[in-house]
Amino acid sequence: MKLIFELWGEHPDIPRVEISCIGRVTDHRVQVAVAEISDPKLVQRLAYTHRVMRYQGECSADEEALIKMLSELSLTSDLPYCGRVKKMDGSQMSLSTTQMERLIGTYIEGPVSVSAPKRIYRAIASGDRIYFGEVLWEIDRGPYHERKPGNREFFHPGVMMPRMIRSLVNLAHAMPGETVLDPFCGTGGTQIEAELIGCKAVGTDADPLMIEGTRLNLPGSKAAIADVRYLPFPDNSIDHVVSDLPYGQSVFIIGSELDDLYQSALGEIRRITKPGLRSVIVTHRDIRSLVSEYFTICEFFEQRVHRSLTRRILVITH
Repeated sequence: MKLIFELWGEHPDIPRVEISCIGRVTDHRVQVAVAEISDPKLVQRLAYTHRVMRYQGECSADEEALIKMLSELSLTSDLPYCGRVKKMDGSQMSLSTTQMERLIGTYIEGPVSVSAPKRIYRAIASGDRIYFGEVLWEIDRGPYHERKPGNREFFHPGVMMPRMIRSLVNLAHAMPGETVLDPFCGTGGTQIEAELIGCKAVGTDADPLMIEGTRLNLPGSKAAIADVRYLPFPDNSIDHVVSDLPYGQSVFIIGSELDDLYQSALGEIRRITKPGLRSVIVTHRDIRSLVSEYFTICEFFEQRVHRSLTRRILVITH
């Protein structure tokens, strides 16, 4: 099924690449992507998608092309409908959103209802293109807010937000039934997000307090005290590792320099993960040269969190 994805703008690339966990992206512009999806219900797992539309058509970002596309589509709605438009930054479309919405209303037959539509047609103008479709889903951000770390039974500062963690699980292409391990599980955020999409989530941490906290936040969770340098898992037994590696002062393993810890952790992650599947690691500095000794880097992103912290996100496989 061909779908249009209207994306949130927190990062220029992650929202688009995240879609690849459920389908194949065929085209994209700023905050919009087109993809072929085999199971549309899976769109609900995406963290950085705002709306999803059934693809109806696309055209150049000019009035004449928009009129031609709408005319050729010859759409008729038996339900009350409305036409809505979003212009992304950098759109080359000269018409205003109001003018574009009027055109949509002119070329679609059927009852119009601006206040209570049963069907919404939406045009997204981005760059040199206009993408047009019927809205199928709006993804609610509310549950992510409800799961924010401060609302959990056990809280520890410095952990990632649920939407970011969900996107990392998606970047790993973790599927229902597969095992996701976080060897620096902290308060259990990765396990929570992985379990919500049907994965088998496992967490380890060298700090007993973190394991106790994980068990409070996710009762019944598979969480255990373990040194990342000697993980208690057989070779090639884990489908995906998704983890935010510790930063300097947060390292609990006594007597381990950060570089040595990273080196040992990467070796263990390679040992326990299955070849050909993706994992995701996050660090506070660029360690691509070190990671390349153990893995192939599929994707690399930088995300500025605040003045003194930029996350480096690496999608890896071996």
